[in-house]
Amino acid sequence: MTTHLVDEARAGEVTLSGVSRIYGKNYAVRDLDLHVNAGEFISLLGPSGCGKTTTLRMIGGFEYPDTGSISIAAKHVEALPPHKRPVNTVFQAYALFPHLSVAQNVAYGLRYQKTPKNEVRERVAEALQMVRMGTFAERMPAQLSGGQQQRIALARALVNRPAVLLLDEPMSALDRKLREEMQIELKLLQQQLGTTFVFVTHDQEEAMTMSDRIAVMNSGRLEQIGPPSAVYDDPSSAYVAGFIGQQNFFTGTLSGGPGAWTVEVPGGTLVSSREPAGSPVAGAPAEVAVRPEHVRISETPSGDRNEIRSTLMSVSQLGSALQIVTITPDGLKIMARSPRSVDVPTTPGADVYCSWPADAVHVFPTPTAPTESE
Repeated sequence: MTTHLVDEARAGEVTLSGVSRIYGKNYAVRDLDLHVNAGEFISLLGPSGCGKTTTLRMIGGFEYPDTGSISIAAKHVEALPPHKRPVNTVFQAYALFPHLSVAQNVAYGLRYQKTPKNEVRERVAEALQMVRMGTFAERMPAQLSGGQQQRIALARALVNRPAVLLLDEPMSALDRKLREEMQIELKLLQQQLGTTFVFVTHDQEEAMTMSDRIAVMNSGRLEQIGPPSAVYDDPSSAYVAGFIGQQNFFTGTLSGGPGAWTVEVPGGTLVSSREPAGSPVAGAPAEVAVRPEHVRISETPSGDRNEIRSTLMSVSQLGSALQIVTITPDGLKIMARSPRSVDVPTTPGADVYCSWPADAVHVFPTPTAPTESE
């Protein structure tokens, strides 16, 4: 491991250009272009097999790209081994040495570099203080909880002062409450240090909570990248719309034109004031996405064009909100989410009307099946 100060000019910039990783005939990552700004917290988000961990491993030097280039601080590193890159990695398994104390675990990388003993002591104490584990220096890993072990793994990576910290689903083994607490602490720590964090997760709530930007991956490709609000409010594809948050999806036929696109779906005609994604063609099959929080439930028709008659099936408590599920006569499930302060029908079996504004309707071309060459 090598020491790199985080305040070096452009130290934390990461750029992948045309990067592909191929196993046999299968692409784990295909033609990926990605730029990470210095000091940014970026999350690579997607389901298992989408290429996010392979991308992280190529940045860290644990995998090598078959094509393309990777640079850190404007220097090409794609052919360098991990210990010669200005990065450190926190893995899903914390991999603490069970026979070494907390302080010895954190100091391991520094001792490997033959750092002077006085400096080792100072930097280990500083790193433990960063993660609020200063009083645990003499404990053994077996004496720590899962959350405490995660903090030590972070301290062990941060003590080397990497330009870039890579995190591969490090909180997946924690229970929900502890995971939520650690999300806040990790983001605050990143802001305090100014270190570039590249975080891999399949948990969209985790990515939304911590990230400056989210890179949504799909089948080895970058599907969309942007701030959490942009990815949530303006998904670029049906895939992103469905992966980030919950959606009501409808399938139908596109018609109309700019400012008043319509999609004929079972049970009615849906109107969108948004421009459809891609290159819209009247008469083509399309998918419509409407988030549950935009759906209004009433016992009487509102007269809105975006309105479908349904039967109320269930109402669930979600803390400060109610989740309402209805079924249309055509068997289509529609989900609504409403603040508890809003008066809505709650009797299962009741006839209700689901409606939503035109600017809440996202229209996407129906995805085509990939060819064998893809």
